[in-house]
Amino acid sequence: MSIPKEPRQIMINLMYLVLTAMLALNISNEILHAFKILNAGIVKSNQSIASKNNDMMRDFDANENMEGHRERVKPFNDKAKEVHAASDKLVEYLEDWKTKIIDKSGGYASGKESKQIKNEANIDASTYMLVEKKGGDEIKAKLQEFRDYILARIDDPAVRSAFDRDLPVQIVNPEKSDANPGGDWSTGTFYHVPTTGVIALMSKMQNDVRSSESIIVGELFKEAEAKPLKFDAIAGLAIPKTSYALVGQEIEANIMVAAYNKSVTPIISANSGRVSEIKDGIGIWKTVASGLGMQTVRGTISVVNNGQRMTQPWEFQYMVGSAGASLQLDKMNVFYIGVPNPVTVTAAGYSLEDVSLNIPGARLENTGKGKYNVYVTQVGEVNATIMAKTAQGVKQVGGNKIRVKRIPDPVAKVNHKTGGGMPANIFRAQLGVSVELENFDFDTRFDMVSFDFSFVQRRKDYQGPFAVNGAYFKNSNDVERYMKMAAVGDRVFIDNIRAKGPDGTVRNLGTISFLLN
Repeated sequence: MSIPKEPRQIMINLMYLVLTAMLALNISNEILHAFKILNAGIVKSNQSIASKNNDMMRDFDANENMEGHRERVKPFNDKAKEVHAASDKLVEYLEDWKTKIIDKSGGYASGKESKQIKNEANIDASTYMLVEKKGGDEIKAKLQEFRDYILARIDDPAVRSAFDRDLPVQIVNPEKSDANPGGDWSTGTFYHVPTTGVIALMSKMQNDVRSSESIIVGELFKEAEAKPLKFDAIAGLAIPKTSYALVGQEIEANIMVAAYNKSVTPIISANSGRVSEIKDGIGIWKTVASGLGMQTVRGTISVVNNGQRMTQPWEFQYMVGSAGASLQLDKMNVFYIGVPNPVTVTAAGYSLEDVSLNIPGARLENTGKGKYNVYVTQVGEVNATIMAKTAQGVKQVGGNKIRVKRIPDPVAKVNHKTGGGMPANIFRAQLGVSVELENFDFDTRFDMVSFDFSFVQRRKDYQGPFAVNGAYFKNSNDVERYMKMAAVGDRVFIDNIRAKGPDGTVRNLGTISFLLN
C-alpha cells in the first residue's frame, strides 16, 4: 500500500497496526477456559487408562504364577513390565515439564494445592523454554525413543508394522509456513501457546503414552495366550441367592466351576432340587423350600479338559423357617427404669434392615442391625410392636407386652459385710459405707446420699447419731475421730442409710450394726 504523506494519517495507521497486534496477542477467557476443561478431561482419562493398565499387569502376574503357565507366560510378562516401566518414566518426565512451565509462567495463584495457574495466558514461558531453549526438541526425542522401544517388544513384523501406523504416540512435523518456515516440530507445537494450552498438550501426550502402553501390553497378553485360560484345576462353587426362606418360598442357587471356560459345558448333579439350566459354565439350581431348619444341598460338577474328565464336589446350606417374628430381651423378660435395656428384634423372612421396633412411652436407641437399647420411665407394662417393610408397605409382624419395674434396692455394706462381728483393727481401716446390687444383670450403680453413725464404747454411754453426707466416714469430724480409737467391745450402728439410683429415686436401705472384736 502507499505511504501517506500527512503526519496525522501516518500516526493513525501506526496506531491501527499496534492495536491489531495487541488484539492478536490477547487470548480470550473463553479459549483459556476451554483449555482448562480439555485438560481436566484428559487427566481423568489418563487416570482411567493407568488403572486399566495396572489391572492388566496384575492379571499378567497372576497368569504367570498359575501352575504350568510360568514357562510360557514369563517372557511376554517381562516385556510387558519393560513397556510399563518405560511408560511410567515418560509420563513422569512430561509431568516434570508441566511443573517447569507453570513455575516459569509465574506459578500457582495461591499455592500449588490450589491448581489455579496464576498467568494462564502467558505465552513467553513455553516459547522461551520449549522453542528458544530447545526443550521441545528434547521432548520430541523422548517420545520417538519411547515409540521405537515399545514397538521393538513385538516380535511379529506384521503386527509391529500395523502398530507402527496406528500407535497413538506419533511424531508428525508441521507444514512449513511464514511463522514456521523450517517446519520445526517444537515451533509448530509450542510457539506462542499459552501456559494453559501447553499443559493440555502435555496431558494429551501422556494420554498417548498410556494408550500406547495399553495396546502393546494387550498384544503381549494375547500372544502369551494369557487371556483365554486353559485351566488344569477346578473347584466346585455353589452360591445360594437366598440363605433363609419361609415354607413354600422358592430357593435358587448358582453352581459353577471356580475357573472355567465358556466353551466347556459342565455336568452338574444335586442330591435335591434340580439343575434347570446350564449356560456359559453356570448351572441354575432351584427347589421349593420345605421342612424347617438347616438344609444341606450337595452334588458334583464335572468338565472335560483335554480329553480328561475332572470332577469336584460342591455343597451349600440354607435355613427354612416359618413366618413370624420375635423380640429377644438380652437381659431378662422385664424392662428396668433408669438403665438401657438391650433387646434384639428379628422377623422370619425379612431382612434386618427392614425390621423395626415400636414401644409407645419408651425411648429407643438403635445400636445395630435389629438391636436396640430401650429406656422406660414408669412402672407397669408396655406394648412392644415389631414392624417390617414389605412390597405393600410397613406392617406389624409381631409383638408382646413387657413388664416395667424399678431397679431393686441395693445392699449397704462395710468391708463387704452387712453386719455382725468385725475385728477392731479391720474396722478402723474402713473408709466408709458402700452399696451393692446383688444378683442383678445390669451394669449400673447406686450413689450414697447420707447415713447416721452412732456407737457405744465399752463401759461408756451411747454417742450419736452423727450425720454423714456421702459415703465416707471422713465427711464427719466426730465419726473420723472415733474411727481412730475404735476398740474391741465397741458396738457401731449405721442407720438411715440413703442411696440414689440411676432412675433418680432415693432409697432408704435401713440399718447395719457391728460388734468389734
